[in-house]
Amino acid sequence: MGWLDPSIAAHMRGEKAVANFDEDSITLAAAACSKAMEPFERSKIEGLFFSSTSLPYKERLNAAIISAALGLSDNIRTADFTGGLKAGTTAVLSGLEAVAAGSLDLAIACASDCRLGKPATAEEMIFGDAAAAVVIGREKVVAEYKGFHSLTHDFVDHYRGEFAKFDRKWEDRWIRDVGLIPMIIDAVTGLMKKYGLNISDFSKVIYDCPDLGSRKQINKKLGITAEAEQQNFQMEIGHSGAAQSLIMLVSALDTSKPGDKILVVSFGSGCDALYLEVTDEIDKQPKASVMGMQLNKKAELDHYEKYLVWRDILPVNTGLRSEEDLWTRPSVLWRHRKEFMSLCGTRCKKCGTPQFPVQRVCVNPDCGAIDQMEDYRFADKTGEIVSYTGDMLAASQNPPTAYGAIEFEGGGKNYFEFTDCDLSDLSVGTKVTMSLRRKYKDKKRDVSGYFWKATPVKEEK
Repeated sequence: MGWLDPSIAAHMRGEKAVANFDEDSITLAAAACSKAMEPFERSKIEGLFFSSTSLPYKERLNAAIISAALGLSDNIRTADFTGGLKAGTTAVLSGLEAVAAGSLDLAIACASDCRLGKPATAEEMIFGDAAAAVVIGREKVVAEYKGFHSLTHDFVDHYRGEFAKFDRKWEDRWIRDVGLIPMIIDAVTGLMKKYGLNISDFSKVIYDCPDLGSRKQINKKLGITAEAEQQNFQMEIGHSGAAQSLIMLVSALDTSKPGDKILVVSFGSGCDALYLEVTDEIDKQPKASVMGMQLNKKAELDHYEKYLVWRDILPVNTGLRSEEDLWTRPSVLWRHRKEFMSLCGTRCKKCGTPQFPVQRVCVNPDCGAIDQMEDYRFADKTGEIVSYTGDMLAASQNPPTAYGAIEFEGGGKNYFEFTDCDLSDLSVGTKVTMSLRRKYKDKKRDVSGYFWKATPVKEEK
């Protein structure tokens, strides 16, 4: 698009992360939460706080969809945080305060964004799709919460109206000179004054500012050294909206050691500044880099037009089959919510045979027990491809649609779509894991439907 605005060439560096055609802020957040929760018992999670400025639903609790996908208890506190890019840290603060007050013992806060800039704008070049999640509790804490300082300003830099699809912004210099630089400095100095600290006390300083020139000024005015400044992944991911500060925090924890003080600052309609101190528990964590593993999973997007189609910017013809009315009725979704959202089947209590979908009669021909079932979640199980095919005739924004039979470890077998792969990645015997994805986007009713797809396990570098 450089022919329309040559100035965007200034941003033609590095890469940006683009969510797949069947992903959105909900599916990204569910993936981040699932990874963060691996060491914990799901039944003990008592709160889930979700933040995003690109929520799929305005009136339907997005956090409740994530909670259902994770198989959390119905007796859980959930909330959506939105309206500004500092919503990610605000969600974390809410979780921290609930745990500190004793209202909750264990909570998870997640942030995710898939923001859109118009083609031929700097925002299209800069924005990246990403999510991050942190578990908040009292035991085995790797980073202890010490305090915060917040600012709130109705400062309009980036904004979207009720029905706007694309981000809009005011003039760059004004955003920089009136917003980013003075507000971030005010937040940092306010926190240091509040707790009697100096900038040199912090081993890592995390702040949300994608502009390189502004970062240099902030570093100079606050005295932030190159060693303390945390990488913002602008060249690898792009600016990830509400998730930005949390992604930088996760990366900082990859290399932190006991006693390190960490300063986390978000920006958007003001600032949140959080003060954390790393504990001895950090040495008990796996040494592999969380951020490194995620970045190594990337796949190149081979056509710019795919991005335009996936984000509904470029209208295309996906065939007559795409005109079918396939949306899920809310009453059906409610009755089968565990199957659809949590990929929960049943396991026979008499013979131990797992089965999906939910059954009353055991499918094991040597058993046949009736109404002897217990819930059995398949979403966390690894599977193996038994058969597969690629369908060029199915309505899809990323043909061919690949699907096949999956046999799960421990038992259970059914048919699922494959995602995050090409046909060449599939073979009989390939291991797969399950991932919550957007099954459809019904433009007529403006609703999204979610279900589980299989992703081939690729060797981690």
